[in-house]
Amino acid sequence: MNNKIIEALKKPAAYTPSGTAFWDDDYISGQMLKAHLDPDFEGASRKLSFIEKSAAWLSGLVPPSDYPQLLDIGCGPGIYAEKFARAGYQVTGVDFSRRSIDYARQSARSQDLDISYLYQNYLEMELPQSFDFAVMIYCDYGALSADSRKNIMDRVYRQLKPGGCFVLDVFSMAAYHHFRERQTWELCQSGGFWRPGEYAAFQGYYKYPENVTLDLTAVVSGKEVTPYYLWNTYFTAESLAGEAENAGFKVHGVFGDIAGAPFCRENDTLSIFLKK
Repeated sequence: MNNKIIEALKKPAAYTPSGTAFWDDDYISGQMLKAHLDPDFEGASRKLSFIEKSAAWLSGLVPPSDYPQLLDIGCGPGIYAEKFARAGYQVTGVDFSRRSIDYARQSARSQDLDISYLYQNYLEMELPQSFDFAVMIYCDYGALSADSRKNIMDRVYRQLKPGGCFVLDVFSMAAYHHFRERQTWELCQSGGFWRPGEYAAFQGYYKYPENVTLDLTAVVSGKEVTPYYLWNTYFTAESLAGEAENAGFKVHGVFGDIAGAPFCRENDTLSIFLKK
Protein backbone atom coordinates (compact mmCIF):
# COMPACT_ATOMS: atom_id res chain seq x y z
CA MET A 1 0.00 0.00 0.00
CA ASN A 2 1.10 3.57 -0.68
CA ASN A 3 3.18 4.78 2.29
CA LYS A 4 1.36 8.12 2.20
CA ILE A 5 -1.92 6.32 2.79
CA ILE A 6 -0.47 4.31 5.67
CA GLU A 7 0.86 7.47 7.33
CA ALA A 8 -2.44 9.28 6.83
CA LEU A 9 -4.37 6.45 8.50
CA LYS A 10 -2.24 6.32 11.64
CA LYS A 11 -3.69 7.70 14.88
CA PRO A 12 -2.09 11.08 15.61
CA ALA A 13 -1.37 12.51 19.04
CA ALA A 14 -4.46 13.99 20.66
CA TYR A 15 -5.54 17.31 19.17
CA THR A 16 -3.00 17.27 16.36
CA PRO A 17 -4.41 19.86 13.95
CA SER A 18 -5.38 18.98 10.39
CA GLY A 19 -2.73 19.95 7.89
CA THR A 20 -5.16 22.21 6.06
CA ALA A 21 -7.87 24.61 7.22
CA PHE A 22 -10.63 22.61 5.55
CA TRP A 23 -13.40 24.90 6.89
CA ASP A 24 -11.96 27.64 4.64
CA ASP A 25 -11.17 25.42 1.65
CA ASP A 26 -12.99 26.77 -1.41
CA TYR A 27 -14.76 23.49 -2.23
CA ILE A 28 -15.23 21.94 1.22
CA SER A 29 -16.53 25.19 2.72
CA GLY A 30 -19.22 25.19 0.02
CA GLN A 31 -20.24 21.68 1.04
CA MET A 32 -20.28 22.73 4.69
CA LEU A 33 -22.48 25.72 3.85
CA LYS A 34 -24.97 23.44 2.10
CA ALA A 35 -25.04 21.24 5.21
CA HIS A 36 -25.57 24.27 7.48
CA LEU A 37 -28.52 25.45 5.41
CA ASP A 38 -30.28 22.09 5.13
CA PRO A 39 -33.15 22.42 7.66
CA ASP A 40 -33.41 18.65 8.13
CA PHE A 41 -29.71 17.77 8.48
CA GLU A 42 -27.78 17.76 11.77
CA GLY A 43 -24.22 17.31 10.51
CA ALA A 44 -23.31 21.01 10.56
CA SER A 45 -26.18 22.89 12.22
CA ARG A 46 -29.01 21.32 14.13
CA LYS A 47 -32.43 20.92 12.54
CA LEU A 48 -34.28 24.19 12.00
CA SER A 49 -37.09 23.23 14.39
CA PHE A 50 -34.56 22.79 17.21
CA ILE A 51 -32.73 26.03 16.32
CA GLU A 52 -35.98 27.97 16.57
CA LYS A 53 -36.77 26.41 19.94
CA SER A 54 -33.21 27.04 21.14
CA ALA A 55 -33.11 30.70 20.07
CA ALA A 56 -36.47 31.33 21.77
CA TRP A 57 -35.29 29.72 25.02
CA LEU A 58 -32.02 31.67 25.04
CA SER A 59 -33.90 34.92 24.42
CA GLY A 60 -36.08 34.18 27.44
CA LEU A 61 -33.19 33.09 29.65
CA VAL A 62 -31.10 36.19 28.86
CA PRO A 63 -33.59 38.77 27.53
CA PRO A 64 -32.38 41.38 25.03
CA SER A 65 -34.09 44.14 27.01
CA ASP A 66 -31.56 43.54 29.80
CA TYR A 67 -28.62 42.14 27.80
CA PRO A 68 -28.76 43.87 24.40
CA GLN A 69 -25.24 43.29 23.03
CA LEU A 70 -24.82 39.66 21.92
CA LEU A 71 -21.67 37.91 20.66
CA ASP A 72 -22.24 34.75 18.58
CA ILE A 73 -18.95 32.80 18.63
CA GLY A 74 -18.59 30.43 15.67
CA CYS A 75 -21.69 31.93 14.05
CA GLY A 76 -21.36 30.06 10.74
CA PRO A 77 -23.74 31.40 8.07
CA GLY A 78 -25.76 33.33 10.65
CA ILE A 79 -28.70 31.02 11.27
CA TYR A 80 -28.83 31.76 15.01
CA ALA A 81 -27.59 35.34 14.59
CA GLU A 82 -30.57 36.25 12.44
CA LYS A 83 -33.01 34.85 14.97
CA PHE A 84 -31.25 36.73 17.76
CA ALA A 85 -31.42 39.96 15.75
CA ARG A 86 -35.16 39.51 15.22
CA ALA A 87 -35.56 38.91 18.94
CA GLY A 88 -34.10 42.35 19.61
CA TYR A 89 -30.39 41.79 20.26
CA GLN A 90 -27.60 43.85 18.69
CA VAL A 91 -25.65 40.93 17.25
CA THR A 92 -21.98 40.47 16.40
CA GLY A 93 -21.03 37.14 14.81
CA VAL A 94 -17.49 35.78 14.56
CA ASP A 95 -16.43 32.86 12.36
CA PHE A 96 -13.28 31.64 10.59
CA SER A 97 -15.00 30.43 7.42
CA ARG A 98 -14.90 33.19 4.83
CA ARG A 99 -17.66 31.55 2.79
CA SER A 100 -19.97 31.36 5.81
CA ILE A 101 -19.30 34.98 6.76
CA ASP A 102 -19.85 36.16 3.17
CA TYR A 103 -23.15 34.28 3.04
CA ALA A 104 -24.21 35.63 6.44
CA ARG A 105 -23.51 39.22 5.42
CA GLN A 106 -25.44 38.85 2.18
CA SER A 107 -28.35 37.16 3.95
CA ALA A 108 -28.54 39.89 6.59
CA ARG A 109 -28.52 42.63 3.94
CA SER A 110 -31.27 40.92 1.96
CA GLN A 111 -33.48 40.86 5.07
CA ASP A 112 -32.51 44.33 6.29
CA LEU A 113 -31.02 42.90 9.50
CA ASP A 114 -28.37 44.99 11.25
CA ILE A 115 -25.83 42.30 12.17
CA SER A 116 -22.06 42.78 12.36
CA TYR A 117 -20.12 39.78 11.03
CA LEU A 118 -16.38 39.40 11.54
CA TYR A 119 -14.12 36.97 9.69
CA GLN A 120 -11.79 36.08 12.56
CA ASN A 121 -10.27 33.17 14.40
CA TYR A 122 -12.17 33.38 17.67
CA LEU A 123 -9.12 32.00 19.50
CA GLU A 124 -7.39 35.29 18.64
CA MET A 125 -10.32 37.70 18.85
CA GLU A 126 -9.78 41.04 20.52
CA LEU A 127 -12.96 42.98 19.81
CA PRO A 128 -13.22 46.75 20.30
CA GLN A 129 -16.42 46.54 22.37
CA SER A 130 -17.78 44.64 25.35
CA PHE A 131 -20.86 42.43 25.30
CA ASP A 132 -23.73 41.60 27.62
CA PHE A 133 -24.25 38.06 26.37
CA ALA A 134 -22.11 35.50 24.48
CA VAL A 135 -23.10 32.15 23.01
CA MET A 136 -21.04 29.26 21.63
CA ILE A 137 -23.47 26.77 20.11
CA TYR A 138 -23.38 23.22 18.72
CA CYS A 139 -20.61 21.84 20.91
CA ASP A 140 -17.78 23.85 19.33
CA TYR A 141 -16.13 24.19 22.74
CA GLY A 142 -15.32 20.47 22.93
CA ALA A 143 -13.65 20.55 19.51
CA LEU A 144 -10.83 22.55 21.13
CA SER A 145 -7.81 21.28 23.01
CA ALA A 146 -7.52 21.98 26.74
CA ASP A 147 -5.20 24.94 26.10
CA SER A 148 -7.52 26.38 23.45
CA ARG A 149 -10.54 25.93 25.71
CA LYS A 150 -8.79 27.89 28.45
CA ASN A 151 -7.93 30.52 25.87
CA ILE A 152 -11.50 30.97 24.64
CA MET A 153 -13.00 30.88 28.15
CA ASP A 154 -10.58 33.60 29.27
CA ARG A 155 -11.22 35.68 26.14
CA VAL A 156 -15.00 35.50 26.53
CA TYR A 157 -14.71 36.45 30.20
CA ARG A 158 -12.64 39.52 29.28
CA GLN A 159 -15.01 40.43 26.44
CA LEU A 160 -18.11 40.47 28.67
CA LYS A 161 -19.33 43.39 30.73
CA PRO A 162 -19.62 42.88 34.51
CA GLY A 163 -22.67 40.70 35.06
CA GLY A 164 -22.50 39.47 31.46
CA CYS A 165 -23.73 35.98 30.55
CA PHE A 166 -22.20 33.11 28.57
CA VAL A 167 -24.14 30.04 27.43
CA LEU A 168 -22.51 27.11 25.63
CA ASP A 169 -23.18 23.45 25.02
CA VAL A 170 -20.97 20.35 24.84
CA PHE A 171 -21.26 16.62 24.33
CA SER A 172 -21.70 14.70 27.56
CA MET A 173 -20.11 11.55 28.93
CA ALA A 174 -23.20 9.66 27.80
CA ALA A 175 -22.24 10.53 24.21
CA TYR A 176 -18.67 9.40 24.90
CA HIS A 177 -19.93 6.04 26.13
CA HIS A 178 -22.13 5.73 23.02
CA PHE A 179 -19.18 6.47 20.73
CA ARG A 180 -18.14 3.30 18.89
CA GLU A 181 -14.61 2.81 17.58
CA ARG A 182 -14.60 1.56 13.99
CA GLN A 183 -13.01 1.89 10.55
CA THR A 184 -14.85 2.36 7.25
CA TRP A 185 -14.16 3.52 3.71
CA GLU A 186 -16.08 4.75 0.68
CA LEU A 187 -15.38 5.33 -3.01
CA CYS A 188 -16.94 8.52 -4.41
CA GLN A 189 -16.58 8.23 -8.17
CA SER A 190 -18.71 11.29 -8.92
CA GLY A 191 -17.36 13.47 -6.15
CA GLY A 192 -18.81 14.17 -2.74
CA PHE A 193 -18.28 16.20 0.42
CA TRP A 194 -14.47 16.26 0.28
CA ARG A 195 -13.71 16.64 -3.43
CA PRO A 196 -15.61 17.55 -6.63
CA GLY A 197 -14.07 14.64 -8.57
CA GLU A 198 -13.36 10.97 -7.90
CA TYR A 199 -11.80 10.12 -4.54
CA ALA A 200 -11.70 7.47 -1.85
CA ALA A 201 -12.20 8.31 1.81
CA PHE A 202 -10.90 6.12 4.63
CA GLN A 203 -12.48 6.85 8.04
CA GLY A 204 -11.33 5.91 11.51
CA TYR A 205 -13.24 6.68 14.70
CA TYR A 206 -11.08 6.42 17.81
CA LYS A 207 -11.25 6.98 21.55
CA TYR A 208 -8.40 8.62 23.45
CA PRO A 209 -7.72 9.08 27.17
CA GLU A 210 -9.29 12.00 29.04
CA ASN A 211 -12.65 11.55 27.28
CA VAL A 212 -11.43 12.58 23.83
CA THR A 213 -12.46 11.15 20.46
CA LEU A 214 -11.20 11.56 16.91
CA ASP A 215 -13.07 11.31 13.60
CA LEU A 216 -10.24 10.79 11.10
CA THR A 217 -10.87 10.99 7.36
CA ALA A 218 -8.02 10.32 4.93
CA VAL A 219 -8.95 11.46 1.42
CA VAL A 220 -7.14 9.84 -1.52
CA SER A 221 -7.52 11.76 -4.77
CA GLY A 222 -5.08 11.12 -7.61
CA LYS A 223 -1.61 11.27 -6.05
CA GLU A 224 -2.84 13.39 -3.14
CA VAL A 225 -3.49 11.89 0.30
CA THR A 226 -4.90 14.32 2.86
CA PRO A 227 -5.94 13.48 6.44
CA TYR A 228 -8.59 15.56 8.23
CA TYR A 229 -9.06 15.44 11.99
CA LEU A 230 -12.24 16.24 13.91
CA TRP A 231 -11.57 16.16 17.66
CA ASN A 232 -13.99 16.26 20.55
CA THR A 233 -13.79 16.30 24.33
CA TYR A 234 -16.78 15.10 26.38
CA PHE A 235 -17.79 16.55 29.73
CA THR A 236 -19.61 16.01 32.95
CA ALA A 237 -21.46 18.99 34.39
CA GLU A 238 -18.74 19.15 37.05
CA SER A 239 -15.79 19.13 34.63
CA LEU A 240 -17.34 21.83 32.43
CA ALA A 241 -18.20 23.97 35.45
CA GLY A 242 -14.62 23.60 36.69
CA GLU A 243 -13.18 25.00 33.45
CA ALA A 244 -15.63 27.92 33.55
CA GLU A 245 -14.94 28.68 37.20
CA ASN A 246 -11.18 28.67 36.56
CA ALA A 247 -11.77 31.61 34.21
CA GLY A 248 -13.77 33.48 36.85
CA PHE A 249 -17.31 32.58 35.82
CA LYS A 250 -20.06 31.57 38.22
CA VAL A 251 -22.46 28.78 37.23
CA HIS A 252 -26.10 29.85 37.20
CA GLY A 253 -27.64 26.78 35.58
CA VAL A 254 -26.99 23.43 33.89
CA PHE A 255 -29.39 22.02 31.29
CA GLY A 256 -29.78 18.96 29.12
CA ASP A 257 -29.36 20.87 25.87
CA ILE A 258 -29.10 24.38 24.44
CA ALA A 259 -32.89 24.61 24.28
CA GLY A 260 -33.34 24.34 28.05
CA ALA A 261 -34.23 20.67 28.52
CA PRO A 262 -33.86 19.51 32.15
CA PHE A 263 -30.37 18.25 32.93
CA CYS A 264 -30.05 14.47 32.75
CA ARG A 265 -26.79 12.50 32.77
CA GLU A 266 -28.22 10.20 30.08
CA ASN A 267 -28.51 13.09 27.59
CA ASP A 268 -25.89 13.21 24.84
CA THR A 269 -25.42 16.94 25.40
CA LEU A 270 -25.43 19.43 28.25
CA SER A 271 -25.38 23.20 28.34
CA ILE A 272 -24.22 25.61 31.00
CA PHE A 273 -25.35 29.13 31.91
CA LEU A 274 -22.51 31.28 33.24
CA LYS A 275 -22.24 34.80 34.58
CA LYS A 276 -19.26 37.08 34.99
